[in-house]
Amino acid sequence: MTDPTAALPLDAHLHTDLSPDADVPIDAYGAAARERGIAEVAITDHLDFDPEGPAYDYADYGRRLRHVRAAGERWEGRPTIRFGIEMTYQRQYEAAIRAHLAGHRYDYVVGSVHIAKRDPLRSGATAAAWCAGKSHGEASAPYFAEVEAAIRSGLFDTIGHLDFVKRYTVAHLGPFRYEDHADLYDRLLVALVESGMALEVNSSGLRQAAREPYPTPVVVERFRALGGARVVAGSDAHQIGSFAFGLEEAYRSIAAAGYRSLSFRRGRDRVEVPLETDLVAALARR
Repeated sequence: MTDPTAALPLDAHLHTDLSPDADVPIDAYGAAARERGIAEVAITDHLDFDPEGPAYDYADYGRRLRHVRAAGERWEGRPTIRFGIEMTYQRQYEAAIRAHLAGHRYDYVVGSVHIAKRDPLRSGATAAAWCAGKSHGEASAPYFAEVEAAIRSGLFDTIGHLDFVKRYTVAHLGPFRYEDHADLYDRLLVALVESGMALEVNSSGLRQAAREPYPTPVVVERFRALGGARVVAGSDAHQIGSFAFGLEEAYRSIAAAGYRSLSFRRGRDRVEVPLETDLVAALARR
């Protein structure tokens, strides 16, 4: 009998060699998706608006558009390859992001707040120095505030890796649980519900220090309880070995919360990508 989880419908977050921190030729994703049985992928290479950001001028719009559209033609819909983007949100560049989106067309737009080991929210401090003497909530609050601003901007289809800050804080402050920080999470989740944006369940945390998705199943369940209608899943791969890594776990979290489709955008059209009954049943058994 064929395993239903071997054919997931969508990986909505992938980086190619047109992202400065990735090294994957786009055709490698085409081949991997066809082999894995994933019907549709979104190429969401990075775009920064801070001139100091590594993806500020790494690849221009025209190059990225040609890159993805040509691959889509080569793979002839097996898989379907969508032209997405992952925009780094910083509130001081919100006007520039808005202007860019007004003048450039994407199939799908992810908005994310990024943080790095030696640049916690652009303070210049190392993660260890940033966390020193702080509670986990205190260390994470500036990140959550920036994510809330990204949501309230209304600019994006999806908010990426909601609690990505965990990647750098858990090593210094231990686990970061919803139960201990419900106030921080609920502000974001309520804002997401009000915005109509999709919550991304990003499986990259399973291969990083957090060792859990961004966000965890309990947060996905809370989002649904608050009225959240739209979710999506992505592996956030930057190397071919990470393609679809943990994606089944992201799908399981979504299905367990009661969702029966993924919310995605294909150009002008927001679509619901169904989770078939046999897939949901198979996820529940594992």
